[in-house]
Amino acid sequence: MEVKHFSEIEAEFIERVHTMVWCNAATVDSRQRPRSRILHPIWEGSTGWVGTHRNSYKSRRLERNPHISLAYITDIMKPVYVDCTAEWVDDLEQKVRIWNLFKDAPPPLGYDPAPTFGSADHEDFGLLKLTPWRIAIVTFPAPSHEEGQRIWRRREEG
Repeated sequence: MEVKHFSEIEAEFIERVHTMVWCNAATVDSRQRPRSRILHPIWEGSTGWVGTHRNSYKSRRLERNPHISLAYITDIMKPVYVDCTAEWVDDLEQKVRIWNLFKDAPPPLGYDPAPTFGSADHEDFGLLKLTPWRIAIVTFPAPSHEEGQRIWRRREEG
């Protein structure tokens, strides 16, 4: 079932992704082959944030194609799928804000990024902003495929 407004799924979306924490993330390489990895986003409404290595294979893949597909499947009866565009945010104030968001959130969602990156201004600390264009919240079992999922799509403005 399609929902018109993100607010219709927001509470359940945040509850699920902040409980599952880790997701499978797929990008495509220069030959258009998929590549998966595990990511640990934190969400503010419909915006996701990932603190990650700025100079990585993921970085090079996203330069060529900014689309990324996430699958949260810790609970196989309640998966969440998020199709996004990703962009690097280099603004130090924003990097510090998200660094603190991760640091101050309770585990397992929260963690201290300092052991990996040192500080928010470290050259290898990258802040990846995820902007979904489609979110699917699925619940099994369901009487039908349509009844087992709620899908929100970002509407183009203008």
